[in-house]
Amino acid sequence: MNQLAEKYIKEIDLKIDFSRFGEIEKAENTFESMDKLILEDDEKSSLKAVGVNLFDDSEAGNFLMYGNYVYTSLSRFSGVEIFPLKKALLLYPDIKDKYYFKAIDKEQDEFTKTVFEKEQNGYFIRVKKNVMAKAPLHTALFMHKEMSTMCIHNIVVLEEGAHLHLVTGCTSGCTIKGGLHIAVSEYFIGKGAKLINTMIHNWGTDFIVRPRTAAIVEDNATFVSNYYSVKPPRHIQANPFTHLKGKNASAQYLTVLASFPNTFSDIGGTVLLDGENSGAELVARAVNHGGTVIQTGLLIGAAKGARAHVDCSGLMLSKDGIIEAIPGLKAMHPDARMSHEAAIGRIDMGELNYLQSKGLNEMQAIALIVRGFLDIGIEVEGLEPDLKKTIQQISELSGHGEE
Repeated sequence: MNQLAEKYIKEIDLKIDFSRFGEIEKAENTFESMDKLILEDDEKSSLKAVGVNLFDDSEAGNFLMYGNYVYTSLSRFSGVEIFPLKKALLLYPDIKDKYYFKAIDKEQDEFTKTVFEKEQNGYFIRVKKNVMAKAPLHTALFMHKEMSTMCIHNIVVLEEGAHLHLVTGCTSGCTIKGGLHIAVSEYFIGKGAKLINTMIHNWGTDFIVRPRTAAIVEDNATFVSNYYSVKPPRHIQANPFTHLKGKNASAQYLTVLASFPNTFSDIGGTVLLDGENSGAELVARAVNHGGTVIQTGLLIGAAKGARAHVDCSGLMLSKDGIIEAIPGLKAMHPDARMSHEAAIGRIDMGELNYLQSKGLNEMQAIALIVRGFLDIGIEVEGLEPDLKKTIQQISELSGHGEE
């Protein structure tokens, strides 16, 4: 990180005191339906804003972790399973040997160690061979206590030929300002399978978030990761890892991030292209209203015919913000083909003036430019209308003009 970024981080005092947060509670209270779930209206609104409607009687099934309470509505699609992880481990003991901390090293850092040592709950989702889920499956991780700690472990398995769109919303009650969110998520995509994983973050102003994510992708399989950070936490650090293990395996990371004053977002992604003719694309977009954004993306070409591209771009809408783009390439095979690009700047005044000459006011013109900047081909089919409105807020908020 450059000296300017380091100076800025010190000025806003982002040294984290983890002792401020409550002890990790065991998520032992589980319910096999949403019938006993009672939410306040503002809590329902928070969940809908991240694409989760738990009362829609979805055929695909729903999962909610509400603090240390777990609610599950089972999928009515044949071949689609969703259980709390602890229950799944009892039902299927082989999960421990096949999937439990097999994509992520439990010794990776203090957060993965904590999840392993505490044997935390979360969700286990499995789509059986050649099953195609006809609708998105919704999961939600909801923090409802001030300055609490949520610590979870999720495992998703797609067997050969399976297809699934998983939508996960991470959020808190509207009145909750802070907390610590630690999550380990492991994805296993079998031969010819496709997983679209859409993650939405919408946090309060004093949250600390530590996602630890990894995926293993087999022959001819596809992993698509869509990440939206609509309201960032005070501090987030994430570097999801994908191992393209099989021939013709592919991965696509599409990240959209809004940044605001006194927030620090270090959002990256690393892809190991280990399978012959594997391919990867990392695309990141940041709209900065005054926070600090570190955009990283590392592609490692380690196989014949590996092809990959990383694109990090940022739009500065404040004179006080910082964006640092760090696209990286590492070739470990002479036939690997990889490229990168990065761009950071302000709104083009020529574009702004042109749109205003067509009858748009300044706010509308800026919002339209930002919407075009953020249009990176994210697959949004099947998303809830409230989530689409939330995503649109990123560009609409930008319409208030540059500082």
